[in-house]
Formats: sequence, structure tokens, C-alpha cells
Amino acid sequence: MLERYTRKEMGNIWTEQNRYQAWLEVEILACEAWAELGDIPKEDVAKIRANAKFDVDRIHEIELETRHDVVAFTRSVSESLGAERKWVHYGLTSTDVVDTANSYLLKQANEILRKDLENFIAIIGEKAKEHKYTVTMGRTHGVHAEPTTFGLKLALWYEEMKRNLERFNFAADGVEFGKISGAVGTYANIDPFVEAYVCEKLGTTPAPISTQTLQRDRHAEYLATLALIATSVEKFAVEVRALQKSEVREVEEFFAKGQKGSSAMPHKRNPIGSENVTGLARVIRGHMVTAYENVPLWHERDISHSSAERIILPDSTILLDYILNRFGNIVKNLTVFPENMKRNMDRTLGLIYSQRVLLALIDKGLAREAAYDVVQPRAMEAWEKQVPFRELVEQDAIITENLSAEEIADCFDYNYHLKNVDLIFDRLGL
Repeated sequence: MLERYTRKEMGNIWTEQNRYQAWLEVEILACEAWAELGDIPKEDVAKIRANAKFDVDRIHEIELETRHDVVAFTRSVSESLGAERKWVHYGLTSTDVVDTANSYLLKQANEILRKDLENFIAIIGEKAKEHKYTVTMGRTHGVHAEPTTFGLKLALWYEEMKRNLERFNFAADGVEFGKISGAVGTYANIDPFVEAYVCEKLGTTPAPISTQTLQRDRHAEYLATLALIATSVEKFAVEVRALQKSEVREVEEFFAKGQKGSSAMPHKRNPIGSENVTGLARVIRGHMVTAYENVPLWHERDISHSSAERIILPDSTILLDYILNRFGNIVKNLTVFPENMKRNMDRTLGLIYSQRVLLALIDKGLAREAAYDVVQPRAMEAWEKQVPFRELVEQDAIITENLSAEEIADCFDYNYHLKNVDLIFDRLGL
């Protein structure tokens, strides 16, 4: 992944050095397990634990000859040992090491992503409470509908991300599995105790059944979950972008002193962070497709998934880590313009209260169809002539026969639309 989008803690997990270190830990733990069974001298295992090491450059050098990275790795490790080297990789197949180590790395990545999600949810929740009663325009099909609050918009995001956290925890558990079951999953040359021992030490779970590999439906579900989380954040980012349009300007990303929006137009203040998040979410969704393509491996395994996973597993976790932190900061520092929100509400001349007038007439005894046929012509006239809807309502004979001046005024009070805000927030625990 590009350094531009890589945060240090997550990036460190996926370095080549750390990947081989995870491989080495699996190898050493397997030796310890054999020693527990009495099949390897404990003094040899102690030497392996104390002295085993590898050299990345040497691995590359050996791989030029072997054309096999795990063989190159084990030979590099063996060069650091004496006669006890013969126990390294004893009874193992390459994927016993690689898949189990990858699950261990994913577990580390998951710990970071879980914290990211929890922090992101907390930021949105605080912003939602801050703007709980900040009235704004609700839009459907991009057209003014009825009043809502900016806090409710954020509360919606808050609840969606709580669902995403639940999905993530489930999917994370699904990839934190190890397998040390041999060439085709039968444990022919490896005792199942070795698998159980290694997984326990790494904090992973032994797969109930495997072939030479862990089954890739696990990884497909995991990548699909990361993609869904990224897509939720993208949805929020698109909302910020839409609300930052010059003709709307209800919110704005923080614009720092000295920041530039355009090389050509000095006035520009663009939602670049939200646009950045939108683009990176597309990349993660693309990785989800690749993960699905990795599911149908041949027979007990082939290697077609390997090259793809060297890209999609690090990149997806790195990008989601970046997205959650970047957009979390955008929300935390978001500038909100309540006066512009109210101004925009007034732009449609009170038409946003048409349903209140409709329901008030129904409450007075008019049939729904009859009431609709009274209100809609006044609404269309307001649209077409750009006349305040309330004026037309107050001039309509049928409406004024049924509604008093006070009842008409009540129809045009936006506070009516906020009466259940507290209830909704209470349901969310906000």
C-alpha cells in the first residue's frame, strides 16, 4: 500500500519483516508442541527458541534458486542454527505456516480496526448529541421533504456503525483461525496437538476441518465486511460533500490556515477529505470481489489465491484504518451552519409543511382524496409562481372553512417535526 494512506501502527503489521517474524513464531511454537509430545528434545527446542532468526535479503537470495518463499525462509532460519535445525518445519507443509501466520497478523490488524470503529462511533455520537436539535432540511430524491435535525442524520450514522461493529466482530472471529493439518488436512504427518498448541499460543482457534488451506469463504466474508464498513463511511462522506455545495453550504470540512483548494482558483474550499474517503472505499470494494474469486480453489488447494491475498489483506485493513481515522477527524472538526440550514428550509416557500395541512384537513373530516385534491393545487401554484405556500393556504376557501387561522399557523411550525427527537435518541442510548 502507498505510504500516503498507511498509518504507522497498521503498516508495521504488514511489513515483510513482521510477516516473516510471524512465520518464525509458528515454526518455533510447532517445535515446542512436538517437544511437549516428547518427539523433539526440549534442549533442541530451547536452542531454536534462543537462536533462530532469518535475514530478509538472504531469503530473497535463496528464493531466486528455490522459487519457493517458504523453502527460502526455512533455509535462512536453518543457517542460524546447529544440528537442531532438522526440527524446523518438522511435519509441516508451507500453508500450515503461512495461513496460520496470516491469521495471527489479521488478529493484530483486527485489534486496531476494532479500536478505530469504537472511536469513530464515539465521535459520531458526540456530534449527534451536539446537534440533536439543530433543525435542517430533510431531502428525498434530492428534493425538500420535511424538517429533521442534523443530530438525527448523525444518529443514523451512529446506529449504522454500531451494526458495522457487530458485523466486524463476527467476521474478525471468522478469520482468526489457524490450521496445522498437513498437506491435505488429514494430520497424517502431524499430531493435532501441534495445531491446538500453536493456535492457543497465538490466540487463534484451530479450524474444525481444513485441506492444505483454510477455506477462503472466511476471508471473503471478512473482506465483504470491511467493504461494507467502508461503504457506510463513504455514504456519510457523500452526504458531507452534498451539504458542502456552494448553493447549500450547510456544513464544511475544516479548512486550515494556509491550506489551498485549487492551483488555479484561490477562492476554493473543497471537501477533499470526504472525496478521498469516497475513492478509497471503491478500492476496498474492489478487493472484496477478488476475495470472492479466491473461494473456489482446486481440490485440496492451489496457489491462485496467494498472490491476490498478498495485496488485498494488507491493503484492505490499511485503507479501512486510514478511512476511519480520516473521516472521524472530519466529523470531529466539521463546521456546521445552522443559519444556512434554516435559510435553505425557507427556499421552498413553506411547501415542506404540505403534509401537515393535508392531515389537518383529514382530521376535520375531509376524505383523504378530497383533502389531497385541495392541498396539491395550492402547492403546485406555490412551486410555479414562487408564492409562499402559507399565503395560498390562507386564501383557499375550502381550507379556511375547515381550519382556523391558529390551526393553519400550527401547520407551519417546524418544531412539530422535532417532537420525537428525544425518543429516537433514547432508543439509541444517546
